Amino acid sequence: MISQLQHIATLAQTALIYEVAISPKPGLVDRYTNGAHDDMDFFTFIKSIQALSPYFYRYLEEGYLHNDSLKALFEKERTIGSVAEKAMLTATEQINTHKGANFSFAVLLGAIGYHLKTNASFPFTTQDTDAVLTIASEMTSHLIDQDLTNLSEKNVLSNGEKLFIKKGITGVRGEAANGYPALKNVLLPYMRKKAHSIDELFLLRSLIFLMTQLEDTNIIHRGGVSALEKIQEETRQIHEQNLSSDQFVHELKEYDLLLTERHLSPGGAADLLSLGIFFAMLEGIF
Repeated sequence: MISQLQHIATLAQTALIYEVAISPKPGLVDRYTNGAHDDMDFFTFIKSIQALSPYFYRYLEEGYLHNDSLKALFEKERTIGSVAEKAMLTATEQINTHKGANFSFAVLLGAIGYHLKTNASFPFTTQDTDAVLTIASEMTSHLIDQDLTNLSEKNVLSNGEKLFIKKGITGVRGEAANGYPALKNVLLPYMRKKAHSIDELFLLRSLIFLMTQLEDTNIIHRGGVSALEKIQEETRQIHEQNLSSDQFVHELKEYDLLLTERHLSPGGAADLLSLGIFFAMLEGIF
């Protein structure tokens, strides 16, 4: 089992590397540009991933060895995740590259470890993935009430907490508590249609498809709900044109310039894409 957990931890690291490497991505850091970011680049992300990767096995192991409630498992994962986040910030000189992704991988790797106690089959089936997402939901169902109440008493608020106060948007906590619906119902079904022939271009198309529907809190934080709605409409137009490969890449380069000019970055979509890549690898379709 140790070797299997190590393999899964490596897949998580690989998924994060693939996400930042695929290019061109509108408004996001990739191999070619920094997108709408002036404080980070491709190499910042590599440093961040290297800092986080040693904790992926610990997330899995904690889930595999856990014998208490799923709420208690989350608290264990959150403690490890806090240490991982500090390692990330040290590596990036206090730049937040993967805070949301680290949260999701802590939850989901913990859920995978817990699932593997009684379901050791590999690669995953669709049913395995669904079971893991259900476990993740049960681990985090208390978070909205626990974390997002009495925020007025906190001295320092995260971007997600500020959005909850202003708009009632629950962000990554809501995604987790609801079992990652955008991952389960939007991204993974789309990726499964291309099983065993997923490549960089398809991952870019997957990102655009996800952006048509995702309530991306990174965009809302920077530009408000109106900016999100505009991006959803623009990406819908790109997606529905069924552009050839060359046309699609050209369109993405132009759209990257546009989002960079607007200072908008779909970081939530990027994080979910890394999760989609990860589960596609777990299911053996990529």
